[in-house]
Amino acid sequence: MNVYDKAYELAKALKESEEAKLMKAAKQAADADPEAKGMLDDFRERQNFLQQKMMAGEEPSAEDMEKMNKLYEVITLNPLIGKLLEAERRFAVVFEDVNRIMSDVLKSIVD
Repeated sequence: MNVYDKAYELAKALKESEEAKLMKAAKQAADADPEAKGMLDDFRERQNFLQQKMMAGEEPSAEDMEKMNKLYEVITLNPLIGKLLEAERRFAVVFEDVNRIMSDVLKSIVD
């Protein structure tokens, strides 16, 4: 058994999963709608800005977090964006589960 071959198989399985297909289709649909794309791009930009602040050791203010939560509520009212965010969440769950399984293997090797 070649570990690298199995890793590529896993990558292919993730890419071909129902969750990945739904996420890709939802992204294409949102990107095709100028209003949805603009709203989503703005949200992602603000989200990245807050993440950069946190990575730099700065804690976002309660006001910043409240603004992001309200913005999230507003953009998810757009059906294309809501569908995309839900598809991203579902794919993230699968990805995190696979990552946890891999991490458990590493723990069993070093324990």
